[in-house]
Amino acid sequence: MAEIQENNSGKGKEGKGKQKKMTIRVDFTPMVDMNMLLITFFMLCTSLSKPQTMEISMPTKDTQEDMQTKVAASRAITLLLGEDDKVYYYLGEPNYQDYTSLKETTYTPDGLRAVLLARNANVVARINELKKKKLDGEITEEEFKTQSTEIKKDENAPVVSIKGTDESTYKNLIDALDEMQICNISRYAIVPIAEGDLWLIKNLKSAGDLGKNSEMAQN
Repeated sequence: MAEIQENNSGKGKEGKGKQKKMTIRVDFTPMVDMNMLLITFFMLCTSLSKPQTMEISMPTKDTQEDMQTKVAASRAITLLLGEDDKVYYYLGEPNYQDYTSLKETTYTPDGLRAVLLARNANVVARINELKKKKLDGEITEEEFKTQSTEIKKDENAPVVSIKGTDESTYKNLIDALDEMQICNISRYAIVPIAEGDLWLIKNLKSAGDLGKNSEMAQN
């Protein structure tokens, strides 16, 4: 609130002709109450952002060994997360004689995602058909979840092993896990990288020169 105070020091005739001095004082106390009301209003009416977490099921040693021995080579995909946001992969079992069996790609949609979608084309097509039924109202959300879970259990669906090198970053791992969700990969595991996998990366960088006289390539 503003308060005006008049200051007239002159008396009688001497005061005539002199301009009155006015002092203005603004009281900001009501503004404090208004600010508190606004803060309270926005706190009650605005939804606070909730932290998003990703659940990662780490396999046990027995699970890793079982996965590596029982998965058919035609279904297995191994991802090697390298340095500078590079990602390498090979299909089936590692081929130490042919350095071109290890491929290099990126985390872009036309890179790793394209590889996974191609290997999981049947499951992806069936999931997309199921999504259309849900949008058309033919099935409920619960039915969609139940049926999509069964579809992802397809015995021909790929099984992915994700292995990170010391040069890879946590972001690389998150990007790889995101691609598992986008491509409807239900069977995947984060496993320690083997010495042979590191050798494959080095051999690829050397265009096969490393494997010419290597015992690993000869074996």
